[in-house]
Amino acid sequence: MTNQVQASCSSPAAMFYWFIVSLIAWGVLGVIGVFSHPFRLSASAACLIAMAIGCAANWFRNRSFHCAITGPVFLIAGLMFLLADTRVIHGSVLLVWPFVLIATGFAFLLEWRYAKRSAS
Repeated sequence: MTNQVQASCSSPAAMFYWFIVSLIAWGVLGVIGVFSHPFRLSASAACLIAMAIGCAANWFRNRSFHCAITGPVFLIAGLMFLLADTRVIHGSVLLVWPFVLIATGFAFLLEWRYAKRSAS
């Protein structure tokens, strides 16, 4: 018989886990950034990709509902900044930030609204 794990709301422990994994990923990307300019520590691409890695780890370990939404959003935004930094795409990527903020707020709203009620 298999155990089915349901999505849940974020606990302080799950948020701490996300933070630690994201911080480690950011450090690794920062070391890579010593050799590759787009991944320097202050780069938006490095921060967002590290946050996406943290969301993936958090989803697999804690099943935090919002991470299923924010992980891909952070990854896509990070790739957009990476492509802009390497001049593969041209133009302003400043519109990426409002998209990230709105999607993150929406993900937490959905988690608060639905995951919390389905767990009880």
